[in-house]
Amino acid sequence: MKLSPEFLEKLAGAAIAEGLADAVYTKVPTPIGTLLVATTEKGVCRVSFEDEREDRVLAEMALVLGPRVLASDKALRDVRDAFEAYFEEGPHTFDLPVDLSLVHSPFRKKVLQRLRKVRSGTVVTYGGLAEKAGNPRAARAAGTACATNPVPLIVPCHRVVPSSGGVGSYGLGGPRVKQLLLDLEGAKVAPR
Repeated sequence: MKLSPEFLEKLAGAAIAEGLADAVYTKVPTPIGTLLVATTEKGVCRVSFEDEREDRVLAEMALVLGPRVLASDKALRDVRDAFEAYFEEGPHTFDLPVDLSLVHSPFRKKVLQRLRKVRSGTVVTYGGLAEKAGNPRAARAAGTACATNPVPLIVPCHRVVPSSGGVGSYGLGGPRVKQLLLDLEGAKVAPR
């Protein structure tokens, strides 16, 4: 017997209300594909692209955050609204709290915290980001922090570009998606 989506939503809502969820996720359709967006009590902890296997993303969250990972569109309406506004209303910076519990390296965490301050419509180089995080020689480490960023878009790793010009790479989204996001935000990138 298959349970109805309405029943599952009601069940998830009751569990969330009782504080029984370790993380809650929803799927958000966007021009760059359907994103899986998950939150904890602290904030958004994971944003994954369609190319990432959902079962792996959920298993990773369950391993680190706890096994009670629930789906709920209703509980994450404000998160869904923020993504819709980003893609429909034009460039802005997400004003959502972030939970970096899935980031294990202190330096990577610091890089991602600094990256949140890079405003929409602007870019920073990997070396510049490393410098902002307190280690100007750690451009590669800053790149690794961006490549392993669990909350892309909200922590805008698409705003980090190589000093040699061009947009560089962008994880599973690829350079095409990175360019689309930079164009959406009106960011100017030096040609390669």
